[in-house]
Formats: sequence, structure tokens, C-alpha cells
Amino acid sequence: MKRRLAAVVAALAVLTLSNAETEAKAGAAGAPKVSILGDSYSTFEGAIPKGHAVWYPKPPAAKNGVDSPEKTWWALAIDAIGGKLEKNNSYSGATVSFTGYGKADYSDRSFIVRASDLGHPDVILVCGATNDSWCGAPIGDYKFENWTNEDLHAFRPAMAKLCSELKTLYPNAKVYFILNDGLKAEINDSIHAICKRYAVPCIDLVNISKVSGHPDVAGMQTMADQVASVVKKDLQAP
Repeated sequence: MKRRLAAVVAALAVLTLSNAETEAKAGAAGAPKVSILGDSYSTFEGAIPKGHAVWYPKPPAAKNGVDSPEKTWWALAIDAIGGKLEKNNSYSGATVSFTGYGKADYSDRSFIVRASDLGHPDVILVCGATNDSWCGAPIGDYKFENWTNEDLHAFRPAMAKLCSELKTLYPNAKVYFILNDGLKAEINDSIHAICKRYAVPCIDLVNISKVSGHPDVAGMQTMADQVASVVKKDLQAP
């Protein structure tokens, strides 16, 4: 009787362990894959494609107290929603349009040209337009198709092209645009109008703590909290 009872207990223990392992694997498999398309706010040395300019370097040169990728807004947000990083394609100083600082041609690093290199995400977090605002890129007219290279040197056509590309390239992914606080009103208004047109939720950041125009540790956490609160609610929706 004791042997039979011991065998039953052992079998139950194995079954419980097996179920726990199965649930853990299922949970990992179900974690949403998140890709980042960004500028300096989303960089960290070693976490973005080789050759892309970085604003947040590793220690001992770390800036604003952000001395590890775990302290970045995107890592914190991904953790908060229970996701996993698919790819971070960010480039410091990059613009959505093809116009950069000093009216230089930034088509080689534009958000548009990097949009096709995000892996196979379930969620895409786009954090941009800060440099378009800061560098004084032309605003241009709203245009939603048949874009020319000249069109894309202005912000509105470029922003529309970006949203169109992301929706076409990743039809099953949920795309979000993260709008920095403190940008020009015409940039903000343009983003709101274009995101609405393409059904891309726009997350308007507020009260982000910054040093030299870039989030510090507290600012990164606030960004993450504001982004995660929106994305998590969507992911939990039936």
C-alpha cells in the first residue's frame, strides 16, 4: 500500500512539473514580439544595428544615468507588457523625412528606409519626429499616395509614406507612434492627422524628464509607463 501511494505521489509530481513546464513554454511562445523604429531616444550601444549612430553609449561614457539597455524606455516597456524584443532599428539623429540638419540629405537613415528591417514583429513602436522638429524640416502638404523623392524631403508626405509602409509591410502587427513632448505644434498636428488617417494609435508623451534634450533614468521610466499603459490595454482587449 505504501509503495502504491509513493508511486501515485511520484506520478503526480511528474505530472505537475510537466504541466508547469508546458505552461512556461506556452507563455514564452505567446509573448508578443516587439520591434522598435526610432532615433536617439531609442538607441543604446550594442542594441542597434552596427554602423547606426548612438546617443546612449555603454559605461564609462554613459549619458543621463542610462548605463544599461535595461534602463531604456523600450526595454522597460517591453518588460511591462510581457513581450520580447524582436529588433531595435534606431539611428541617432534620424528624421522621418529625407531632410536632416543643415538641410542635409538624410534619406540613408530616414525612418522610411529603415521601416523594412524590423524582423517579424507583433507590435511596432515608432518613436520619431523629434529631429524633424528640431532641424526645421519642411512641413509640406498632406499627400497620401504616389510620393516622389522630392515629396519625401518634407515631413507630412514622409510621415504618410512611413505609416503606409508599416501597414503594408506588417499587416498583422499593431503599430503605435510615440510622440515626444515639446515639439512644434505643426509637427504635432500633422502627426495626429496622419496617424488618424492610417488608424495608427498615437501615444502623446507628457512630462518626460530630460537632460540635454534626452530622457534621463526617470524620463525613460515615465516614457515606458506611458507607452506600456496603452499597449498593454490593447493586448488584453478581447
